[in-house]
Amino acid sequence: MKEIRIRGGRQRKQRVTGMNLLVIGGSYFYGRVFVMEAVKEHTVTVLNRGTYSMQEFGVKEIRGDRHDGAVLAQCSEAYDAVIDFCAYEAGDVELAVRKITGQIGQYVLISTVDAYERGSGVVKTEEHALEHRTFPGEAGAYIAGKVALEEEIVRSCGERQISWTVLRPAILYGPYNYAPREAAYIQMMLQNRALPRFVDADGRFQFVYVKDAAQVVLRVLGNEKAYRQAYNLCQDEIVTYDSFFQALREAAEPAVLEGLQEIPITVDSAMAQQVPVPFPAKEQETELCSNEKSRRELGLSYMTLAEGMGRTYRAFRNVFAP
Repeated sequence: MKEIRIRGGRQRKQRVTGMNLLVIGGSYFYGRVFVMEAVKEHTVTVLNRGTYSMQEFGVKEIRGDRHDGAVLAQCSEAYDAVIDFCAYEAGDVELAVRKITGQIGQYVLISTVDAYERGSGVVKTEEHALEHRTFPGEAGAYIAGKVALEEEIVRSCGERQISWTVLRPAILYGPYNYAPREAAYIQMMLQNRALPRFVDADGRFQFVYVKDAAQVVLRVLGNEKAYRQAYNLCQDEIVTYDSFFQALREAAEPAVLEGLQEIPITVDSAMAQQVPVPFPAKEQETELCSNEKSRRELGLSYMTLAEGMGRTYRAFRNVFAP
């Protein structure tokens, strides 16, 4: 492993630089933004299918399927940390730590706040129970996979004396997010001069700006306080559809706002018309988490929704401008 250095001072949490990192995934959204930040301080190898090349950022690429043991065996260096952005199925972590031939100092698993047991009505800290009930569809499979992986990392890394850290982000947003979430609404604003107003949406939810989430990864690397720990990642604000749309309007230019139509619509009607409804729309879907541990132990200050959505709008403006 490389000689590592400590960066920081009295007024900021120290973090380690000069590490040799292996990123599994790393070409889409969260992983991509993390790699773009990490190469400023570390040596980075990215293992992914090669759909999007990362060579422009100065990384080493290993292309292939993460479920292929022969591909994982090509990861043969001494890695100070492995950061896994695309573990979704039970067995993914176990296979990685078993087949990667290089040394692993720390394994960082990107999980989700959706892994928590639902329906308690409390603001969840990291000690809240995980969800072991079965839910239907893709969402249910996603939750089940992340819960299984969180339990797997404790067992698989513990057996091999590998330090581990679990990160549980809330709804990620920001540049490079081409999922039908905030980008879809920005596209509607710029190309259709319209935004919906969900007249019966009373759900509440939490965001985390993707660059904040990337900074959390950097702050747990080589951080002994973060070993065998999990962290919630979420902004301070509790968001509703109304406050979300207001943040988008505040980010837009006067020329866009001048002709912008607000279209009242129910959630059911929106879904029937294939209008995106990507966030919890009903109060019974509301699940909230505390960010106090990540603020206290990692020294993170989360970006406000207004600032983060402003940056996101500007990032997508040239993409969607007619």
